[in-house]
Amino acid sequence: MSAPRPSLRALARGLARHRGRRPALHPDGLLLSGVLDVLPAGDRPWGVAWLDSGGRYGVTVRWSRAAGLPERLPDGLGLALKVRDAAGPDRPLDLLLTSSGSGPLTRHLPLPRTDALGGPYSTLSGYRFPDRVRVVAAFPDEPGRGLPARPSELAAALTRRPARFRLCAAARGERWRQFATLSVRTAHPGPAARPVAFDPYAASLADLPPTDRLRTLREAAYAGSRQGRGAAEPRRARRPAHDA
Repeated sequence: MSAPRPSLRALARGLARHRGRRPALHPDGLLLSGVLDVLPAGDRPWGVAWLDSGGRYGVTVRWSRAAGLPERLPDGLGLALKVRDAAGPDRPLDLLLTSSGSGPLTRHLPLPRTDALGGPYSTLSGYRFPDRVRVVAAFPDEPGRGLPARPSELAAALTRRPARFRLCAAARGERWRQFATLSVRTAHPGPAARPVAFDPYAASLADLPPTDRLRTLREAAYAGSRQGRGAAEPRRARRPAHDA
């Protein structure tokens, strides 16, 4: 897949510039603040240090519409999480989740919605846990609440009442198992000095890397979009020895 990388990177860079330095993908979104509480694993450890130790982390959240369609239309919804200090001091963990189903097949497929709490969000592709590959998903605590997916109305609705999710992981043939809770509360305080960029490959945990499915194409698109927006390059997480 090396051949398409330069052209895809250039396309994403040009698209981000054309959109007024907005992301090439998920151009319409809202930056929010949240809190992630990782639950202690107890007698069922995941084998991932960050998950097994538990703790509370501040999160920068971007809730977005994938294609930037008119707000009255359903669109794929993105829930991007930047978990501060998860990989160490000043080293975040980025998780990109997309509106999806929860079944063995639909967890890998983006599903358009108009209700931001109308169903789960998943990473679509998997993460390499020590024992097997699992998909990560966020399930709303109040799926029937009805929360507008339009960025123009979302911030006001969250100010009145936060949105809460259960973060879970599951491999093929497993039941979903919760590892954290997420509360998305308020608009992000003030504009950032540089655009906030999310990249699950550059900002990952050494003992919980994403799989390589679609990695080449996604990395090229992310890099081009960052260049077109003038966003900072994320610091890359160290790879485990077997991935070197």
